[in-house]
Amino acid sequence: MLKKKCDINIAQTIDLAQQMIKLAQTGYEQREDPGCGILYGILLDSGYRLLDLAQKEKHAHVQKGWWDNSIKKETI
Repeated sequence: MLKKKCDINIAQTIDLAQQMIKLAQTGYEQREDPGCGILYGILLDSGYRLLDLAQKEKHAHVQKGWWDNSIKKETI
């Protein structure tokens, strides 16, 4: 099966969301004022929301038989 561009985009979105979560966790631990806490709290929330949506979309593609198993598997 050929790799579908939409599946590659979903995999990249999952990677991006995981990077957002990691950065938010690091940033929150290293924050020096409440403003940073707000910034990283929003980034963390957004990362988890984005990750959830992307994983649901991936699952929908798997159910339809569209997902190419050779696409990089995500880990968190």
